[in-house]
Amino acid sequence: MSSAKSYFPQLKDITKAKINLNDVILKTPLQKNLNLSEEFDANILLKREDLQVVRSYKLRGAFNKIVQLSKEEFKKGVVCASAGNHAQGVAYSCRKLGIKGKIYMPATTPKQKIRQVEMFGKDNVEVVLIGDTYDAAHSAATEDCQKTGMAFIHPFDDPQIIEGQATVGLEILQDSVEQIDYIFIPVGGGGLAAGIGAYFKQTNPQTKIIGVEPAGAPSMKHSFDAGKVTELENIDKFVDGAAVQRVGEHTFEICQKVIDDLVAVPEGRICTKILELYNRDAIVVEPAGALSIAALDFYREEIKGKNVVCIVSGSNNDITRTEEIKERSLLHEGLKHYFIVRFPQRAGALRTFVDVVLGPTDDVTHFEYSKKTNREKGPAVIGVEVQKKEDYLGLIQRMEENGFIYEYLNEKQDLFQFLI
Repeated sequence: MSSAKSYFPQLKDITKAKINLNDVILKTPLQKNLNLSEEFDANILLKREDLQVVRSYKLRGAFNKIVQLSKEEFKKGVVCASAGNHAQGVAYSCRKLGIKGKIYMPATTPKQKIRQVEMFGKDNVEVVLIGDTYDAAHSAATEDCQKTGMAFIHPFDDPQIIEGQATVGLEILQDSVEQIDYIFIPVGGGGLAAGIGAYFKQTNPQTKIIGVEPAGAPSMKHSFDAGKVTELENIDKFVDGAAVQRVGEHTFEICQKVIDDLVAVPEGRICTKILELYNRDAIVVEPAGALSIAALDFYREEIKGKNVVCIVSGSNNDITRTEEIKERSLLHEGLKHYFIVRFPQRAGALRTFVDVVLGPTDDVTHFEYSKKTNREKGPAVIGVEVQKKEDYLGLIQRMEENGFIYEYLNEKQDLFQFLI
């Protein structure tokens, strides 16, 4: 394999990947979104990889890699480590090609995702649950490869994986009638951005390539700033499809050449977009799938009147996360606020808070009260949802005017996580 610095995806190899995938993937639609186009005064097109066979683009790279293995490697089978979409892509590929696959997943992986992998792979795939983190599963998978000689299928840092993901870009240019001015691409390990970016730079170099990362895991930006691949110590794993601690060597080198700008989007903003897409367009996306759309706010002025493509990368969202998504959205939009309030231990203190402090449209969504009989004041953890962001100032003013001592929790993350 060529070194990371000397490798750059070639058009002939991307075209070859598309031929490899012709009978395997769906050529997903490139659709104009009327709501987003009106909101941003631009022509916003969505590349709907959420409608792919395994509900994400990951199948493209996985199949393209596996189908090009040698006969000897085919006999031995493949191994991967993943807690999500890559596992499903590998599982589907194994079943389609009739080879054996071993998929290592953290023991903490939700059952829904495990069932999806088993459903796509059927008897061709063995799921091994091990450790509490992706790193533990990855270590076990690579150890297995060393022992058995089975081929390891990397989720992003492999030329044939990158070339498979690049076929998304090939399809976009096949389907677009007008010149594309901007393309927004979610960035995790960098395989999708490297592939699409490399294809566009060789065929449509005037298009601006915008990479989009979650603010809690900006590993590509961190590496760009350092001038080399650099691992993040801690990340927010909420955007699980794009939250990686370390990007790939290949992907980093390619992305340095093809990405025009990188933006990190707050997780709460991503949650707001997930809810908007569902409520306005009946589009179900996972957090990573909403990344590119959530980034449009940061380019509102630049994209006016332009042709813009956003990659909707996947829809494997667990319905049990809905409440967390709503909560993160409300917190980010400034509509939900948590306090520790110290109530005087006298009759009517709570009624005063409800009748006088709360505004007419304010709603108490969380209340935990702990009465200490040997103290004059009892603390309560209170969550209040306001109708408009500016209503928060009135709430604070009324608390202070009525002598309620409070501590604001939203900005104290350690305490917030412990109490809420």
